[in-house]
Amino acid sequence: MTLNETIAHLRAAHLMVRDTQEWDGLTTALGSAYEARDEDLIELLKPQYLQSWRTVTGNVLRDTFDAAGIAVADPDHPWGIATLTANGLSAEPLLCSVGDSKGEPVTAGVETIRLLTFAETMNHYAECLAPFFEEQAQQPH
Repeated sequence: MTLNETIAHLRAAHLMVRDTQEWDGLTTALGSAYEARDEDLIELLKPQYLQSWRTVTGNVLRDTFDAAGIAVADPDHPWGIATLTANGLSAEPLLCSVGDSKGEPVTAGVETIRLLTFAETMNHYAECLAPFFEEQAQQPH
């Protein structure tokens, strides 16, 4: 399986569950709860939000990742979707941006969290997956 095929499966699986507007609606609702510092709403929305993303990767895409030789495990980061590993490589796609303007990592707290849109999450996911396919791309056909 190639990187492009894997990304196509990834996107299609997420869009089977919800369309782009629904994914972005969840992101907006949770982001608004953080901005308002509404702990009750955050407590209600965050587990559902994380579970939706994690379930698609862990269950719906299991065969896709198996075919690509990528193992899927629970994430380590609180905003991680999953930990992906293969051939000594590891990556963890995130649902938020956790960096300052200089690109330095910071702790994802109420003051710093910016949840990614569906398109941004798919792009970040693709960036995380690319190293797993670099060796494959360098092999002669």
